[in-house]
Amino acid sequence: MKIQVEVKELKEGKYVIVDDEACVIKSISKSKPGKHGSAKARIDVIGLFDNQKRSIVGPVSDKIYVPVVERKNAQVLSIAGDVAQLMDMGDFSTFEMKIPDEYKERIKEGEEVSFLTALGKMKFDLR
Repeated sequence: MKIQVEVKELKEGKYVIVDDEACVIKSISKSKPGKHGSAKARIDVIGLFDNQKRSIVGPVSDKIYVPVVERKNAQVLSIAGDVAQLMDMGDFSTFEMKIPDEYKERIKEGEEVSFLTALGKMKFDLR
């Protein structure tokens, strides 16, 4: 799911869609309107799921899509290799997610973990 907002309403730390990827806004710089044009904004972002840096430049009056990012909790049912079977604590549906190398020691069977979901993709959100 995604919604449309104007560029001037965006803030650092919020989310935006760039190249069909949900991204976190790291910095926004806005220029003043000139003699022959409108104010421009440069937005530097990092991909939420691929950690790739991107940037976009455009008028502050343009509209841009913002993803609906949800933070949910799940219980770890089982672990097989580097794949965890999880049960969503909200609707009790089960699904599998690949465990990143940096989280292999922290994810254990029977424990509750949090994860992010946006644009049909999911990732662990262990802080």
